[in-house]
Amino acid sequence: MKLLRLLPLAILVTLTSCSSLKVTSDYDTKASFNQYKTFAFYKKGIDKASVSDLDKKRIMRAIEAELLAKGYTKSGKPDVLVSIFTKSRERINVRNNNAGFGWGWGWGWGYNPWFYGYNNINVNQYTEGTLFIDIIDKNNNELVWQGIGSGALRMKSPEKKEERIKQFVKEILAEYPPGQ
Repeated sequence: MKLLRLLPLAILVTLTSCSSLKVTSDYDTKASFNQYKTFAFYKKGIDKASVSDLDKKRIMRAIEAELLAKGYTKSGKPDVLVSIFTKSRERINVRNNNAGFGWGWGWGWGYNPWFYGYNNINVNQYTEGTLFIDIIDKNNNELVWQGIGSGALRMKSPEKKEERIKQFVKEILAEYPPGQ
């Protein structure tokens, strides 16, 4: 009976661990981020990203929305250029969920995998995507900030893909500009 009560919790933990997003960022400590007010996309960098043109559009729209929400303005004469880079790799999770119950050592009811139990092996294959967002100072053409987000990519529809990309971008750009 206790196992049945724990089953929903185990499913929730499994689902949230697969959907988590790991985010990190790095920046030039000498850069004055408060001077940056305008942005544009760095076409040469974005063209090199190894995702479909549809996904590039989704990523760029999400970045634009986040930067506009932060008070930046899109401009033909920007203070910063925004570039992206992507990577993906196939991942496999193997979980061995063994449980056995019976009389154990010592007094009372205990754990004994040879007496009674079950063996449940879960194999889960998914694509892990990594999105790099680079902010480049336009005046001196130097990278001043980089945000990186990695997480599972499981999209069965364009709408779900768009939502996942928005989530990636929002969490990455939550750390930009640094110190705010």
